[in-house]
Amino acid sequence: MCHWRDAHTNKTIKMKKIEAIIKPFKLEEVKDALSEIGIEGMTVSEVKGFGRQKGHTEIYRGSEYTVDFLPKIKIELVIADGQKDAAIAAIVKAAKTGKIGDGKVFVSTIEESTRIRTEEKGDSAL
Repeated sequence: MCHWRDAHTNKTIKMKKIEAIIKPFKLEEVKDALSEIGIEGMTVSEVKGFGRQKGHTEIYRGSEYTVDFLPKIKIELVIADGQKDAAIAAIVKAAKTGKIGDGKVFVSTIEESTRIRTEEKGDSAL
């Protein structure tokens, strides 16, 4: 198992990275939901992708064509392991419309983190 040991307390610190792919119009709701549970820092990217949705067809200048990749938002956050379940629940609740294409949430383990400015490590760098 990947973990970081705090130099002062010698406690094992586990960190998780959550990546969520959501519909663009749900970004503010997800950000607010995470903020309500004390999670402020995140990285947001505009991405394109498709899953079961398989894109859709559009008509442009009289011609029909398929749009395979749909615009999505990717949110990335690294948090202490103890915040994982609350963060996932907040994202799912805020991003869910009940329609196809609502997105996905992925969780992975982070071995280490370092704040560049102060060189703090582990969860104090979050």
